[in-house]
Amino acid sequence: MNKNKTQLKGLTLEELQALFLEIGEAKFRALQVFNWMYNYRVTSFDKMENLSKPLRNKLKENYSLITLNFAASETSTSGTKKLIFETEEGNKIESVIIPDEKRNTLCISTQVGCPLDCKFCATGLMGYKKNLSAGEIFDQYLLAQQHSERDISNIVYMGMGEPLLNYNATLNSLKIFSEELTKGISLKKITVSTAGIAPKIVELADSGLKAKLAFSLHSCFEKTRSKIMPINEKYPLKDNLEAVTHYAKKTKTRITFEYIMLKGLNDRDEDIKALIKLTNQIPSKINVIPFNSLQHMHPTGFSASLFPTEKKRIDDFVQILRDNNVTVMVRETQGDDIAAACGQLAVKFK
Repeated sequence: MNKNKTQLKGLTLEELQALFLEIGEAKFRALQVFNWMYNYRVTSFDKMENLSKPLRNKLKENYSLITLNFAASETSTSGTKKLIFETEEGNKIESVIIPDEKRNTLCISTQVGCPLDCKFCATGLMGYKKNLSAGEIFDQYLLAQQHSERDISNIVYMGMGEPLLNYNATLNSLKIFSEELTKGISLKKITVSTAGIAPKIVELADSGLKAKLAFSLHSCFEKTRSKIMPINEKYPLKDNLEAVTHYAKKTKTRITFEYIMLKGLNDRDEDIKALIKLTNQIPSKINVIPFNSLQHMHPTGFSASLFPTEKKRIDDFVQILRDNNVTVMVRETQGDDIAAACGQLAVKFK
């Protein structure tokens, strides 16, 4: 990667067209380059065969198509594969491929680290370094596809970082996926997960892009949620629930409420009652997630006091919800043997 060159990967079609007009090239050339980058996924201008040689040389001299380098991978006994990529500055990020009978899901990162300090999450414990560019977000998909035995069928913005705190890059990456020229994956197969940045949830709803939204709920009670998710102090649950209600209405999609089961904290009978009430008010489903160990991060303070809910209690919790007509999915733990399960992603900064 050449630091003196301008990065093309990550530009939307509109941005690419404006750039080509600015450098004195025909607008349709931007369409061709967009197609090569995001549909055919080439990483060299020399492979863009329908461009003239002078234009290819011009692009080679001034622009780059590569944002990330593959650094390493590790495969779990469950088949889950953790991929480590390196940014131009030498920072490392993680993506995870989660194979399933019906789908092959890629979990991608939007930041190096995360500033939110959610107490159940390893990424929060590692701190925050920087936002990823739209190109670095998109390149995780392109590079992961090279390391996957099957086509990636679904993408979840649930890796390292809070997507809506890196809103512009997240939005631009979604715009790239939404273009008809980008044929790999449609927005219907993409989910953006957020810890709850209420104004940005509304902004995303009003953007015209209809990605699915997953909201990290983890408690229906403000006090408990603030204890495990400090961001709740700035953007209270009340404000976020108004925002996700707007999102569901505007996009005509169901919200997924993510719910990590924490022993004695959010697995009580009153939590069940609150979830039943909530799901009756907002078109939604609940994704129940077993808490995965953070011992590889040597947690201290409140994080060290968190323990997983026993399996029997999870089973009973889920059954009561289902008996009350709540749609519930239970996420099976995959990749915990390589610290690639939900909430376990973390790497050291450069």
